[in-house]
Amino acid sequence: LLQKTYLGKVKMIYIDPPYNTGNDFIYQDNFKQSQDDYNEQSSDYDDDGNRLVSNPSSNGRFHTDWLNMIYPRLKLARDLLTDDGVIFISIDDNEQANLKKVCDEIFGEGNFVAQINWKGRGGKQDSKYYAVIHEYIFVYCKNIQCFVAGEEIKSGDNFPYYDDEMESFYKTQLLRKWGSNSRREDRPNLFYSIKSPDGTDVYPMINPNEQGCWRWGKDTMQKALNEHRVLFVKKDERWIAYEKIFAPKAGNEQTKKYITWIDDISNGTSEIKNLFNKIVFDYSKASNLVEKFINMANTTDSSLVLDFFSGSATTAHAVMKLNAEDGGNRKFIMVQLPEVCAETSEAYKAGYKNICEIGKERIRRAGQKIKDESPLTTQNLDVGFRVLKVDSSNMKDVFYKPNEVTGDIFDNAINNIKEDRTGEDLLFQVLLDMGISLSSKIEKKKIKNKEVFYVYAEDEKFLIASFDRTLNDEVVTEIAKEKPQYFVMRDTDDDKVRINFEQIFKAYSPDTTRKVL
Repeated sequence: LLQKTYLGKVKMIYIDPPYNTGNDFIYQDNFKQSQDDYNEQSSDYDDDGNRLVSNPSSNGRFHTDWLNMIYPRLKLARDLLTDDGVIFISIDDNEQANLKKVCDEIFGEGNFVAQINWKGRGGKQDSKYYAVIHEYIFVYCKNIQCFVAGEEIKSGDNFPYYDDEMESFYKTQLLRKWGSNSRREDRPNLFYSIKSPDGTDVYPMINPNEQGCWRWGKDTMQKALNEHRVLFVKKDERWIAYEKIFAPKAGNEQTKKYITWIDDISNGTSEIKNLFNKIVFDYSKASNLVEKFINMANTTDSSLVLDFFSGSATTAHAVMKLNAEDGGNRKFIMVQLPEVCAETSEAYKAGYKNICEIGKERIRRAGQKIKDESPLTTQNLDVGFRVLKVDSSNMKDVFYKPNEVTGDIFDNAINNIKEDRTGEDLLFQVLLDMGISLSSKIEKKKIKNKEVFYVYAEDEKFLIASFDRTLNDEVVTEIAKEKPQYFVMRDTDDDKVRINFEQIFKAYSPDTTRKVL
């Protein structure tokens, strides 16, 4: 469904697919199964009837089933990438060798960029022989001749806090520690007071009734206060302290290549717990990790980022964070099957029936958290998102087998659109058919009491559509006078309107492309 609209438009893809551990699920798209097999291996289905099945290592097609799942998805992914686009794929030892071969075939060996090693585990003693503490991220680009890798700006002592080469601060970060080990009892030496602008004492409070701790020790804090690198914001009659983060002036940046070993970012468990107050999703990647990949991909401030194994929507979280930090306007597309949460899980107990519900709520909470932590620099940050669900066609099935033909076949054919479909359902079908961005600005208006949709491209009326079956010449004339680039209407009950609408547009807006559903 994304191919027509987003072909060659995605700058960066990150996916964290099932690792084929034998305990996760593989998406089977085509299968035949007896009732006995189903009873033995009862699993969930997606809306198209595709079964989510476990893939135990005892399965004779253990690697084959996983490869059959990942191969077509990567083929589609390559088509969506821009010429300078890049994909990052998380994997572990179970399928890393096979994934490398698949990627070499799909993207080409010459488009291999790097294999990143991420120390994302704490060395648990659950491995058979050695404590495995790392995973891999394969990086492939679409065209190595076009790809330019991102580089990181050198920080720390390389940049003094006040210098002719420094600009004013470009973002803020909460000075109180958050996430794990953020309470006073966790780090008692980091609980102390600092002076606010009005001379009152400011403590690192998680909330009015819970004490936290600072990220810095007293000496570092005092140095930052002396250098005016601490910003105080009053909220609900309480002072909150933020670190000012500075950037070098354009042209004075000192950069270095990213390395392929990452050991300073842990997994996303504490981040999930901090957002939801409980662990509603297992094995989530940290948004800092994905944010690092987005920077490594050398995305611009308007790049499109895709994740089609989105899980808890970590990638969306990372995109919003990066936009907050550098003022960018990157957009994300998250794709996830609505896998059902087990009734015994914390997610289900918290009211989340499937993974998609967790992802949507995470985007809401993460967006609000980002704005709360940097209120001065995120006033115009866009944390909104649009939710779409794959469904069957809006159009009725007009093909019948001889034994299915009934006397009312012609009555049913009068309306070619299913009765339960709304104007918005039809609008998004049109957007997909015409290759119009699904994140386009949409306004719903009334013209002579008829529902009319306006779709904008760069603030211009790109498409006007109305799917009211009682549309009349008067409404069509009003729309034609606005001279949209495209006009789409539903087949109406009025023969006169069907005949006249072409002539009306020829008179008022002959350049408008017209279509009738």
